[in-house]
Amino acid sequence: MARYAQGHKEESRARIVEAVGRGFRKQGYGGIGVDGLAREAGVTHGAFYGHFRSKAEAFGAAVVAGLGDLRQAVEGLRVEHGKGWLGVFAAFYMGYKRTCELGDACTLPSLSAEIERADPQARAAYETELQGVMKAVAAGLPEGSEAEREARAWVLLSLLAGGVTLARAVPTAATSEQIAAAVQQAVAVLAAAPPGA
Repeated sequence: MARYAQGHKEESRARIVEAVGRGFRKQGYGGIGVDGLAREAGVTHGAFYGHFRSKAEAFGAAVVAGLGDLRQAVEGLRVEHGKGWLGVFAAFYMGYKRTCELGDACTLPSLSAEIERADPQARAAYETELQGVMKAVAAGLPEGSEAEREARAWVLLSLLAGGVTLARAVPTAATSEQIAAAVQQAVAVLAAAPPGA
């Protein structure tokens, strides 16, 4: 029997989780079954069930991974762009993440409504990861107490996720672009707002 290098199973699982996330983002929880998820990941049913006990478990793993990717992106942009990170993030989010294929869209707007129907374990994991995203955003905001920066971070995340959701839903490019521009402008105002403003 061939032996795999240490970490092979973890790498394989990460690749499968990424593919499963794409499948859920493209078709929604109810729109794709285990067959479709296994096909998306390029694995057999047996390999799928070797990583997940159920479709629901795969969904929870995909949501957690997607939010983890978002948190890492925020942290990376903060390091790379310093004080200007939020404008870069908003432009990317309301640009590429608004217009990319749905499978490549952000987990936050594309799967948050679906998590409401998930099992308590998946919802708890979602909340933990979402708190991590919020804290990453709050840590990059100027001025204010921790509580004030966290409140602004919740508003910013809600604004961006809601903006992408609306902008992706409309069929007219001009309306989508109008939404994106308005959201980016609001993000800039919120980012510069002093505490209590």
